[in-house]
Amino acid sequence: MKLLTATILLLSLTIGTMAPAAAASERVVLAGGCFWGMQLVFESLRGVDRVVAGYSGGSGNTAQYETVSTGTTGHAESVEVTYDPSKISFKELLDVYFLVAHDPTELNRQGPDSGTQYRSELFYTTAQQRAEALAYIAHLAQQHVYSSRIVTIVAPLRGFYAAEAYHQDYAVHNPQNPYIVFNDLPKLKVLRDKFPSLVKANAPFGS
Repeated sequence: MKLLTATILLLSLTIGTMAPAAAASERVVLAGGCFWGMQLVFESLRGVDRVVAGYSGGSGNTAQYETVSTGTTGHAESVEVTYDPSKISFKELLDVYFLVAHDPTELNRQGPDSGTQYRSELFYTTAQQRAEALAYIAHLAQQHVYSSRIVTIVAPLRGFYAAEAYHQDYAVHNPQNPYIVFNDLPKLKVLRDKFPSLVKANAPFGS
């Protein structure tokens, strides 16, 4: 009986170690103009677990909205996207970033906003993300998807600092704000038209 019990225990331990591990979340930080619209777009995607508006590219002691708005801190308004790679691929995130969320050919500006804090920059967290991002940009250029040169910077993430609470989910809480109406809500329509399979069922503002 002791031998049988030991054998069953050994088998259970072996099976337990053979079980596939749950997919680990990954994150990337994306800058592409005002973080209100960026957060709205990426929160609408299936497989995206969390999106935080914040600042990247500068130091922690200058990561405040009024200071960043001077354009002298090195920071860019950004969103930290945490996602499940088993549900949405990094390539699909790149599709949305480059083809929906912003115009990667605008240098140090985006729509009505100008300054280095509104630049196009992808802050990668893995070597694979870097390789995929550079290859994706090269493909867009080769296919002449844009008539102007893509100016997106691809750089390692050195730090991300969450923005003030009133900036988080600003578009969701202020859908009647003229800035949101004219600059950000149209991006959701483009997202649903271009990539309907990527939109989660409970995405903001429905379909």
